[in-house]
Amino acid sequence: QVQLVESGGGLVQAGGSLRLSCAASGSIFGIIAMGWYRQAPGKQREFVADITNGGNTNYADSVKGRVTISRDNAKNTVYLQMNSLKPEDTAVYYCNSEIFGGVRSWGQGTQVTVSS
Repeated sequence: QVQLVESGGGLVQAGGSLRLSCAASGSIFGIIAMGWYRQAPGKQREFVADITNGGNTNYADSVKGRVTISRDNAKNTVYLQMNSLKPEDTAVYYCNSEIFGGVRSWGQGTQVTVSS
């Protein structure tokens, strides 16, 4: 089983920046991709960004140009650098991992709040 721990969330003003971190541990062998989702109250969890072990990245249209996903293989950690934050970015951000066969693991989430 893969365990994921997010950190780096907080309260920022509109236009500010945050960098979220997700550290993976446990049965990390076999992970083929990691990514970030977010969920605001009353809304479905939505895709933000992901990165494959091959280094390919994908971004949701709502964050494209403002967000960069990256990884540090030595630390088994992925990052989400967020710039030019907007109030509509306010949500709980969740890290996830996928292993071969489609099994996914989820972190506990980290709160991001952007004030106007």
